Amino acid sequence: MTETADRKSNMLISRRRIVAGCILTAGAVAAAPFAGGAFAQRRGSGPLEIPVEDLMKPIDGLPDVALGPTEAKVTIVEYASMTCGHCGHFHKEVFPKLKEKYIDAGKVRFIMREFPLDNLAAAASMLARCAPEDKVYPMVDMLFHTQEEWAYKQGNPVPRLFEIAKQAGFTQESFDKCLTNQKLLDQVNAQRSRASEQFGVSATPTFFVNGKKLQGAPTMEAFDEAIEPLLK
Repeated sequence: MTETADRKSNMLISRRRIVAGCILTAGAVAAAPFAGGAFAQRRGSGPLEIPVEDLMKPIDGLPDVALGPTEAKVTIVEYASMTCGHCGHFHKEVFPKLKEKYIDAGKVRFIMREFPLDNLAAAASMLARCAPEDKVYPMVDMLFHTQEEWAYKQGNPVPRLFEIAKQAGFTQESFDKCLTNQKLLDQVNAQRSRASEQFGVSATPTFFVNGKKLQGAPTMEAFDEAIEPLLK
């Protein structure tokens, strides 16, 4: 399953709303999951394969959030939104198996890129990016595992996000500074815009395996089918 934005896929997250006292307000924070069947609906949208050299070009000043060796035969690129329930399910249920079988074994390099579907997702992505380098993916993982606590509950999510961020070493000052970092927001927006406009990404999660879009639900079986032939 995937989740799609309820506006044009190339619409950028509002710059003026990504401040702790404005975007993270009650009533407009949770990304409601879209109706089931989005994978089937979106299967034919966008190119089915992207030249690897194009896919791997980084956004200026925004290093990839990556796990696994650079020399791995297979590279998986995921576009995800931090408030996407299907992305959360993948990272909680499927990713640990993928990591154990392929990433930890040195066979796959996994890259997660931001494709925020709403302002709260953009804020969470920014917080992960502001964590110390060795805690960036652990912060992503923590946010997905605690998604129900901050993404879907009524009320202001700021206190809940701050409690999570403190576990990665944030202070109130660094937390507020991160959420008002205009340059970082511009980079996250640029990542989302390029994925939408150049790679045809319109739903989350979207995966590319050595440049080929993964078709169907992101199950472990689907990844096995896509990866194994590339390792021979």
